[in-house]
Amino acid sequence: MKTHAQLSPRQEARAERSLYQAILTLRNVEECRSFFRDLCTPAELQAMSDRWAVVEWLERGLPYREIHKITGVSVTTIARVARYVGSGNGGYGIAVKRVGSTRPAAPAQR
Repeated sequence: MKTHAQLSPRQEARAERSLYQAILTLRNVEECRSFFRDLCTPAELQAMSDRWAVVEWLERGLPYREIHKITGVSVTTIARVARYVGSGNGGYGIAVKRVGSTRPAAPAQR
């Protein structure tokens, strides 16, 4: 959380849009990996990866507790992801549809 000089809402929106524009310039997984490893802390990357993994298990219809056992992600985070899958901005759904068959098979359940 920022504690010093804040950007105005307009500047904040411009900075966010600029970030998305930068992401759209990346051409492959390796470029994305390099960019996100420069941009994010290891903990931030792990959190995003965990949330994305949860989406797949939710799409398969697994109960939250099962997803927790498989992924180690907290039930609270799983519920948060599920809420956004169901009634968020539609981003998860777009990505799930577009990734489709290019996504590697999920690991076997434990």
